[in-house]
Amino acid sequence: MKVRSLSELKSLQKALAERAAQAAAQRAAEEAARREALERLHRDRLLFERAVGRVQRLPDHGRHVAPTRPLPPQPRQRRLDEQAVMREALSDEFDAETLLLTDEHLSFRRPGVGPDVVRRLRQGQWSIQAQIDLHGQRTDEARESLGRFIREAHRHGLRCVRVVHGKGLGSPGKTPVLKGKVHSWLAQKSEVMAFVQARPAEGGAGALVVLLRPAARSPA
Repeated sequence: MKVRSLSELKSLQKALAERAAQAAAQRAAEEAARREALERLHRDRLLFERAVGRVQRLPDHGRHVAPTRPLPPQPRQRRLDEQAVMREALSDEFDAETLLLTDEHLSFRRPGVGPDVVRRLRQGQWSIQAQIDLHGQRTDEARESLGRFIREAHRHGLRCVRVVHGKGLGSPGKTPVLKGKVHSWLAQKSEVMAFVQARPAEGGAGALVVLLRPAARSPA
């Protein structure tokens, strides 16, 4: 900047002096604020020490603090399976005739299932793919075994199975204890479409041939 006269020089000097004075005043204010903050922190520390009393630093215990582990995955599918089993719990008080149609040949079918299905089942036109023998089992054990067998057979896509319940010749009074219960239990299984008394070569009055509904196909 060129100064053309003495008056301009004096004005410039005055402006520079004012600017320097303002900068110095600002630095002084900042320093005063910093000292005040330090003094306030010191006072707060003294108040805290007076409140809690004398303290002593604990020695290093040398132990390793393990990082927090994530929660293990929840067996969601197993819970769903268990809930399904509970929903399908079989009752001994259930009356099979309330859901099934019967005839003199001890054939049973759900409403909507045609008599020709039962006829073909009785004639052995369905190949038996698996069987379960409930001989010698207590009622509770037989109920659980049958429910699990039907559920697994349907899950694996089987259509025709045999259930051997016995003729009751070894029971007190020669009464077939499981026979009527098996009829009732099968009627409560949604997988069961129909069942008939087995032919003599397949167990006769001591067994049933059961037709299962087709398993649902998984989406591609």
